[in-house]
Parts: sequence; C-alpha cells; structure tokens
Amino acid sequence: MRKISISLVLLSSLACASVTTVNTIKDVFSKAEVSGNIKYYYIDTDKDSTNLGKSYTSSHANSIGGQLHYQTASLYGFDVKATFMTTNAFLLPNVVDTSIIGRDNAVALGKSPGDIVAQESFSVLGEILLSYKYSGLTAWMGRNVIKTPLINAKEVRMLPSAVQGYHFDYAFKNGAVIGASYLDFFKQRTAYKFTNIIEHALGVNTQAITGSTQGSVVVANMGLNLDTINMNFTNYYASNFMNSFYAEIDYRNSILKESKFGLALQGLSQSSIGNADNNLEQASSITGGKRISTSMVGVKAHLSYHESKLYAAYTYVDSDKNSHDSLILPWDGTPLFTNMITSNNLFQSNYGKALNADSAYIGGTHGSKLAFQQGYNFTGVNGFKSLLAVSNYTNHSFLENQRDLNAVVSYSYDTFSIALKGIFVQNNTTASANGTITQTDHLTQYRVIANYKF
Repeated sequence: MRKISISLVLLSSLACASVTTVNTIKDVFSKAEVSGNIKYYYIDTDKDSTNLGKSYTSSHANSIGGQLHYQTASLYGFDVKATFMTTNAFLLPNVVDTSIIGRDNAVALGKSPGDIVAQESFSVLGEILLSYKYSGLTAWMGRNVIKTPLINAKEVRMLPSAVQGYHFDYAFKNGAVIGASYLDFFKQRTAYKFTNIIEHALGVNTQAITGSTQGSVVVANMGLNLDTINMNFTNYYASNFMNSFYAEIDYRNSILKESKFGLALQGLSQSSIGNADNNLEQASSITGGKRISTSMVGVKAHLSYHESKLYAAYTYVDSDKNSHDSLILPWDGTPLFTNMITSNNLFQSNYGKALNADSAYIGGTHGSKLAFQQGYNFTGVNGFKSLLAVSNYTNHSFLENQRDLNAVVSYSYDTFSIALKGIFVQNNTTASANGTITQTDHLTQYRVIANYKF
C-alpha cells in the first residue's frame, strides 16, 4: 500500500504545470507541460475447461496506477518527453488475474502467468524520447508509445505497450504521407522491462529460429488522407524472422444531415524470411517443419446517425496446412476488423508466444461481428454510452464455433470516465505453434475501469 501512496502523490503533485511556446533554452524546462491519468482497474475472469479435463477456475484482481507525462516546451522544433508508468495491485485473492499487473514479467522468466512474480506491482519509465517537428516533418528517437496495425499500444489493460527505436514521417500538403521506423526493443503492457523486439516474439526459440539472439523491425509506411478516403500501406520487416505487409482502404461520407456512412477493406500477408525460413523448414523445428506463410482479408461497414452507430464486419484468415497456420502478432497489434475485447492476442503478445494464436487469428477462421453503440445525451443526462457487440468465429478445426458477446456501459464527465464491461465467450479457442487446437467451454469476464485525466 505504501507504493500505491507514493505513486498517487507523485501523479497528483505535478498536475498543475502547463506548456507554453518558448524562444530560449531557459524556458524549455520552466514552461514544460505535465499531464497524465490515474486509473483504477478491476477484472474478474471465470473459465470452465471441463471438456479439457480441467476444473472451473475463477480469478480476479484490483490495481491502481496510471501514467505521468512530462514534456518540455518546443525550441526550434525540438522537445523532450518522458512518461512514468505504474500499476499497483491490492486486495488480491488466492487466484489472481495478472493481466492488469505483471503477467509478462513472469512469462519472460519461464514461470506461469499466475506466478507470484506476475502479482507484483511495478513501475517503469515507459517513454523517454527526443522529438523534432518542422512543417510536414515529424521525427523521434527513444522510447515511445505508438499505434500501428501490427505494433500497438493496446491500451485495453492497465498500461500501454511501448517500443524503442527511431522514426520519421512526412505529410505532404496533398494528403500523402510517407514514413519509416527502426525498432529494436519492445515493452509489453504487463512488463516492466524493454526486451529485444525479436526476442520478445520468440523467447527461448530466438536463436534456433533466427540464428541470432537479437534483431530489429524496420517499418515503412505510405498513405493518402483525403476528405472521404484514407489509404494506408505498411510493411514490417522483422530481421531473419518474417515480413508482414498490411493494407487498409477506408471510405467515409455523409448521407444526410447528421448521418455518416463508412466502408473499409483490409488485407495482411505474412511470410518467414532469411534464417527463419530455412530453420522453420526443418522437421525438428517448433512448427514441425512449417514455414510462415499466411494472409487475411476483411471488410467492415458502419452507419451512424446522431448518437447511434451500427457496425458490421467480416474477416477470413487463409488456411495453409503446409505452413504455420495462423497470423503472428507478437507486438500487441490487433488489426482484424472482427477483433473483440476478448480476442486480444494475450497469448501472442506475451514473451515468446508469437507462434500461438487465438480464435479470429487461426488459419481457416471466418469471423463476423456486429456492434451497436448508443449515446444518451438526447435524454438530457449527458455522458452515458452503451455498446453491445457480438461475434462468431467458424473454422473446420474447431469442435464448436466460438461466440463472443461484449456489453459495455460507460459514463464520462469532463476528464473523468468509468466503464463497466461484461464479456461472455462460449468455446474460447487457442492454437499452439505445432497446430494443436484447444477450446475452453466458457469464459466470462467482468471489468470495472475508472480513469481520471489531468
């Protein structure tokens, strides 16, 4: 409890600073901006695995923490940003859901996700970066929280994931954008430590698959952002591991007054490269001689009117039994349009679990999703919203189709928000690196998330 108190005092005591444009070095720090959030998170997860010969389990956890951002004023286009992150568990039961605490800290040590190490509170300097902006040019170097289709912050838990490396992009006046990144370290959202980005994906199998204990990911992107259409193309080159190419085209327009329509297409192609391509081909490899070669396509449409929004999506992951038969998303990317709160790649984004997958990401899976969001300001009581989403995943390898239901009620006022989430999954499906598929009968999860931003 003492650690919680120290963290909250630190987060609160610096909340009064503000940012101002400056022209002298002296004012770079004296006019710095401080912001952040204080978050409370409760999670309860119940699993029925009796069809796997296991018993019903129930786990939960409470945590409080958040982030503190310190950003200097900009001088000649340069500024420095640092972010302190903390998650502090309290009132833990005998069986703990560590997905809001330090799950990855334990997995990286070869321990179980519920080990005592995973239950320990931690703090980390999640961001420390030097940025430069001039006209359409943006560049940064250091640790940063980023959001891309395959490498993402994934903020649905307590803290975001982060990367370390270098980046630049340039936005042209006609809406075109080009950019590139070199990333060599990654911190998963339940980890206190930055790990080499390839090692994080493959763990103890890194040397056997890539021929090295270290590696990097080079990201190149280009896009076009216009009034009614966005096009984005991103290539991820993970040295001696795999190459991933992602494309998305998003069209949106107004139909009538206060009514909007949108339609989007997506595609992803992944293949093993270099040493990984040769090493995975060996019968003794972790995949049993199967290289990485998979792809997916998706389409979504949404229609909104006033405070109502209807969303529908379909995705298909191609099946190739001669290759590793699932998408590989170890850096918290959840690109599928049919992704649900529960289909969050918790298995793949843990240390060394890149070759595992869940439900929507397994080869041969047809995914469909329907969601409806409603705001209630029209009642005169502002700030309330509700979301109901259902999905269905079919695959000839599944014993039963997987069905997900997510229900969310939220309220926000000024800088405070609270959300109540209920998640119900029938036949939760996972697949291992060698193609073995298991299904848990039922998974039920409840979350309470309160967040105050300053």
